[in-house]
Amino acid sequence: MKAGYVYIVASQRNGTIYTGSTSNLIQRIWQHRNGVGGEFTSETRCVLLVWYEAHDDLQEARLRERRIKKWNRPWKLRLIEEMNPRWDDLFGSITGNAETA
Repeated sequence: MKAGYVYIVASQRNGTIYTGSTSNLIQRIWQHRNGVGGEFTSETRCVLLVWYEAHDDLQEARLRERRIKKWNRPWKLRLIEEMNPRWDDLFGSITGNAETA
């Protein structure tokens, strides 16, 4: 069983958001930041990691991603703000490098 993550990246506070899932959160967010592996986030500049959730099983993370994608926007915004009320970029906190935040 492989662990996984569900995450939301944003262009800015209350801007465009994208929900995804991955087995390697640091690598996937790096890809978003560098325009690799996805046209939508590259075109909309969704590079700020504003929310994430760890799962023991990647399939559980993918299921959670699909459920969240069906939610209306206010529910997604509430989810972000419960964990991250200021919409800080959380990338530095997962890499342990404050300079990448």
